[in-house]
Amino acid sequence: MSRRVEYVLTPEDEGLYLKEILQRRLGFSGRLIKKIKYEGDLLLGGVHAGVKQRGRAGEVLTAVYPEEESYFEPEDIPLDIIYEDDDLLVLNKQPYVVVHPTKGHQEGTLANGLARYISESGQSWKIRFVNRLDRDTSGLVIVAKNPHAQDSISCQMADGSTVKRYTAIVHGMLEGEGTVDAPIGRDPFHTARRKVTEDGYPSLTRWRALERFERSCAPGCSEALSGFTAAELTLETGRTHQIRAHMTHIGHPLLGDELYAQLYGFWEIPAYMPRQALHASYLEFDHPADGRRMSFTAPLPEDMLHCLEILRSGEESEEQHNRA
Repeated sequence: MSRRVEYVLTPEDEGLYLKEILQRRLGFSGRLIKKIKYEGDLLLGGVHAGVKQRGRAGEVLTAVYPEEESYFEPEDIPLDIIYEDDDLLVLNKQPYVVVHPTKGHQEGTLANGLARYISESGQSWKIRFVNRLDRDTSGLVIVAKNPHAQDSISCQMADGSTVKRYTAIVHGMLEGEGTVDAPIGRDPFHTARRKVTEDGYPSLTRWRALERFERSCAPGCSEALSGFTAAELTLETGRTHQIRAHMTHIGHPLLGDELYAQLYGFWEIPAYMPRQALHASYLEFDHPADGRRMSFTAPLPEDMLHCLEILRSGEESEEQHNRA
């Protein structure tokens, strides 16, 4: 059944077109109102109504979303669903899983797993990822079940009213807290990499040291990068590779980040952390339907927990250091 949203008109709504009520009271975009008009339905007191019709206080306005579905091939991919309702789904993505099919990854993606889940649970909605994570980054991903949910949370992310926190392990010894306020653009010397550049997009990352691990420096690397730090990072903007580029810029690339750590001479990725040690651990935003503040936390994955155990113990064999 299509998602329905109901709203009871108040005396302040009298004299307004139904289109204006949908925009002002429910926050619907003009694009969504058109989709409802031509592909869904609009009811006033249970009777079909037009967007330029007016209502009276006490009448129930019902917006019926269009029927939608996704066309990804269903696959048996485990999903760690943190929360779900009629408007959205929040899940904890595991590392090494691509969020959405790409030219190089047509199968085995989060979208394929969601397609199977939707089918087996008897639902029908189009998969809309509100945020995305790199293949090797784990953590919280929001999936909107309708265009209004997607628009609402996307706008919150754009205006900075959401809270997005990550947990990372970086090279070098950070202390206290700080801010990286530096524009990010493409690296002209590497198609996949980003870097701080004057003509880049404004980008702001806040960091806070959580735990420090004093370790000797790897052979051939700067003594300044001796040791490691577990850090909490808060994104005020959402640029591609923002944390990875910003932490590299201040001299603290992520442990296991093959793409960026090599800029500081870390060519060998340790077997105990064979991916960038980055986890989207916390999300906070307003629910798109009723405005209530929601927050979600995802625990650290096993590989990062194991990495922290090794760093705390201070023991690392040659076999653990080199790539498996």
